[in-house]
Amino acid sequence: MFPFFSFFLIFLSFFPFTIVFSSHCTTSTSTKTFEKCMPLSSQDASIAWTFHPHNATLDIVFFGSFISPSGWVGFGINPNSPEMTGTRALIAFPDPNSGQLVLLPYIIDPSVKLQKSPLLSKPLDIHLLASSSTLYGGKMATIHNGATIQIYATLKLVPNKTKNVHFVWNRGIYVQGYSPTIHPTNINDLSSVATIDVLSGSQAICHNNFLTLKNVHGVINAISWGVILPLGAVTARYLRHIESLGPAWFYAHAGIQLSGISLGTVGFAIGIRLGQLSPGRVYGLHRKLGIATFVLGMLQTLALFFRPKTTNKFRKYWKSYHHFVGYACVVLGVVNVFQGFEVMGEGRSYTKLAYCLCLSTMIGISVALEVNSWVVFCRKAKEEKMRREGLIGSSGKFSGSSHG
Repeated sequence: MFPFFSFFLIFLSFFPFTIVFSSHCTTSTSTKTFEKCMPLSSQDASIAWTFHPHNATLDIVFFGSFISPSGWVGFGINPNSPEMTGTRALIAFPDPNSGQLVLLPYIIDPSVKLQKSPLLSKPLDIHLLASSSTLYGGKMATIHNGATIQIYATLKLVPNKTKNVHFVWNRGIYVQGYSPTIHPTNINDLSSVATIDVLSGSQAICHNNFLTLKNVHGVINAISWGVILPLGAVTARYLRHIESLGPAWFYAHAGIQLSGISLGTVGFAIGIRLGQLSPGRVYGLHRKLGIATFVLGMLQTLALFFRPKTTNKFRKYWKSYHHFVGYACVVLGVVNVFQGFEVMGEGRSYTKLAYCLCLSTMIGISVALEVNSWVVFCRKAKEEKMRREGLIGSSGKFSGSSHG
């Protein structure tokens, strides 16, 4: 059992509990110098700005990068809440006719987020005084995967609403005509929001707490549904045949499974809360698998309280139910852990590798124990057959006839 706990430690060490920011920011560009700068929480983006309190004017530049030669990069402000819907954005992309960089204003309304209609350029209803964009490298620069862009804007804020300004940014791989298409939907692309006090330069922690909650949700569910419950199933299958353990195997199995279910319930509750905090973000398959796994886990736990005695005629039906629901819960749980890695953008990460190593070790030990149990079963069956045929005595020694 100890190898599994060592893998827990490895898994936790790889998981990104903290929010990873880009490594640096700068207050200077080729055309302007700003007073403050801040690295943003995703996509290696950053911003720099100067706020003029006497007239509530904000000069700001956003540093981002393209992920496709035909893609787009956008940056904007949401006047009401820290989310994409309602954002007043400036989006840069190559002009479909000339190929030159263009910067157009857009309002991200709910119909666009639900992909009911294309995103069309329209004048912004905020006090945008000036805007422009430029590629890093000047006029000779070209748009390509990794190309860095600077989006400049000057706007007038409401004087008493400078403490919590909601900045939103993102990028996509394709523009259809002059309509940017949907951006990727991994966790980094869905977390591109920052609430900043432009006067002091401090960032609100509410969004960081949201991201931390996501990471906690992922860790708890990966350990509970993806490791502890499979470990409990392995314990029941292979320890129950060791006669010297007596009923200890059952208590070990029940204890492991109840701890896994308890931890998994916490992870499931966090997932429900995350759904409430992020309306519009729908992870259909991940959510359905999570609900199915949780329901099976609860059914399995309730079955413990209705466990018939070994002499009861319904015991065999209860065992069939218990095995089917238990194994289904384990399989769905493991599948959903991998689905969770994809949702969080960790599909090619060391975190997933650590989990795969842990799961592979458990499977390898299970295969070895399964082979051993079949060897023991076959040997006992052979001995029992020879005992019935009188070839060996009850002590297990060969019996022979005496000749006088």
